[in-house]
Amino acid sequence: MSKYNKYHAQKVEFDGKRFDSRREARRYAELRLLERAGEITGLRTQVPFELIPAQDGERPCRYVADFVYSDLRTGEIVVEDVKGVRTREYVIKRKLMLWRYGVRLTEI
Repeated sequence: MSKYNKYHAQKVEFDGKRFDSRREARRYAELRLLERAGEITGLRTQVPFELIPAQDGERPCRYVADFVYSDLRTGEIVVEDVKGVRTREYVIKRKLMLWRYGVRLTEI
């Protein structure tokens, strides 16, 4: 089994959590610092959102956000995705998040 995925991202473990890439782990470290500094709160990782419910034997369509947190400066909930490659599937899910939840994803 390879340590890399098809986009050559290397899985990493940091702070007891497993991340799909070094870039995602670095962003998590940055967000933890912001949380400790009191700029954000409620940091969660790998948060699932149902985009299309299950129907007629089909599984539901879900988007899993890399990070979700509250920005205490603006009072907004931020949904972040660390992107290396923007796939067609990701673009569709990004649009569905905006349509279904009114959430514009923050791409890092």
